[in-house]
Amino acid sequence: PPGRKVLIVYAHQEPKSLNGSLKRVAVEELSKQGCSVTVSDLYAMQFEPRATRNDIVGCLHNSEEFNYGVETWEAYKRGGLSNDVIEEQKKVQEADLLIFQFPLYWFSMPAIMKGWMDRVLVQGFAYEFPNCYDSGFLKNKLALFSFTTGGTEEIYAKGGISGDIRYKLWPMQHGIMHFCGVKVLAPHICFAPEYVSEEKRKEMLIAWAQRLKTLWKEEPINCSPEWYFK
Repeated sequence: PPGRKVLIVYAHQEPKSLNGSLKRVAVEELSKQGCSVTVSDLYAMQFEPRATRNDIVGCLHNSEEFNYGVETWEAYKRGGLSNDVIEEQKKVQEADLLIFQFPLYWFSMPAIMKGWMDRVLVQGFAYEFPNCYDSGFLKNKLALFSFTTGGTEEIYAKGGISGDIRYKLWPMQHGIMHFCGVKVLAPHICFAPEYVSEEKRKEMLIAWAQRLKTLWKEEPINCSPEWYFK
């Protein structure tokens, strides 16, 4: 719907890749609906994935012993996080929907995107004990993980050699997004694009465009342990 804000956090090195095309389709389709779409193209931005002392501007809360979690929490409260982190937090704050677009690396997201999670979703901004899961600070937002795999759908079936694809989603959807209060839409998975025809890859893009047309009508998935491990 017009006026909705979307942030696409995108991690792929090659614009001509299927991930690049999926990102482009999302920008086009959502913009057409009147949404305002922002893209954080992590590789193009040369986004720093490492959580270091550089994320805190000025003096440390405890200069004797460095504790990243404590220091970023304190820095957030006094507006002392580094600019690149503050920029991303602003984008997250404004967004109604977060789309994460990436290729699956080792059952997980690429390091550059994990680094985005590590550095952007600090305590005080995204959650604060005991305010997590349903009371996380990013409630009223939606997230969707859209990714490509190397392995085929059979490999990631429940009885497959790699186990149910849902198990891979548990740390991302439940451990990160749900933890911060975000509601999660069903993932969008393009299985083994490297091993299919050009025709099939085009179909993957069309299917994504189709889904985006009615995305705002979708209900979030049940983010409980039962859903993942049933």
